[in-house]
Amino acid sequence: METRADQVRAFVYAIGLHLLILVVMVAGMFWTRSSTPVSVAGPPIEATLVMDPDAFELPSKAPAKAATPAPPRPEPTPPPRPEPEETTPPPQPVPEPRPQDAQQQQQPQPQEQVPDPAQVEQERIERIALERAEREREQEERRRQEQIDLTERQRQQEAEERQRRAEQRRLERERQLADIRRQRAEAEEARRREEQRMAALDKAAAREAAASSASPPPGNNGTDTSLRAQYALAIQEAILRNWTRPETVPLGQRCRIRIIQIPGGEVISAEVDPSCPFDALGRRSVEAAVLRAAPLPYQGFESVFERQLNLNFQAQDR
Repeated sequence: METRADQVRAFVYAIGLHLLILVVMVAGMFWTRSSTPVSVAGPPIEATLVMDPDAFELPSKAPAKAATPAPPRPEPTPPPRPEPEETTPPPQPVPEPRPQDAQQQQQPQPQEQVPDPAQVEQERIERIALERAEREREQEERRRQEQIDLTERQRQQEAEERQRRAEQRRLERERQLADIRRQRAEAEEARRREEQRMAALDKAAAREAAASSASPPPGNNGTDTSLRAQYALAIQEAILRNWTRPETVPLGQRCRIRIIQIPGGEVISAEVDPSCPFDALGRRSVEAAVLRAAPLPYQGFESVFERQLNLNFQAQDR
């Protein structure tokens, strides 16, 4: 960057160059100057010499002699007319250049006005101030834009966070509703099973009272009089009391049912075997009838009770 000392040095060099050029110009003027002849204004003067003849006659008292004719006098020749002097001076010889008068290389014309260093410095300071102000303005604009971008990102992140929390709350509500529905279904199922158990207990108490009055349980006019056959017949009758035969299931058609129960006759599950010839409606109706008949007969059949029971159910009308 240009300093104050550089500006002063440039100013001094410019002054010295101007002085050198002025000296060379004055020396050239004296070198080429020559003497000019004196010239007087007006036309040149012309003169003619005239001789008087009386001045050469002899006196009259002298004796007369034979006059010898005098030769004719030659007329005086007029002096030559001076030629007018030329007013134009003759060409002067070109002086030989001396080493000190050798033609110098033409220097570039310096500036007529030397700038004021203080003004130049002031302009430089103003230019630097303008550039600094422009940079500060650009930086301020950049910071403002960055702040706007940061605010926009924060707003977007907050919106995403609110959406995420809302989604979490929705999922939590759905989970809670699903838990409530499941608990209600479990409570309803437990209530239904409890009702069935109480009904089974009532039925068992009635059967026990009836069994105490009659020795063997009734049969179906078969030949098997074992307790296991009587147990299977009692379960068959309990299912028939809770089953309505669909029209698609013919009378006398048999269907194998797998029953899982606990002591007391409470049914855990009832499933129709794949070999059952009933249609879908008949299979669902039999499974529902087994669940409605629970608890199954248990009193008096403890010795032949089976936790997993395979029953050959026969379609009959009550």
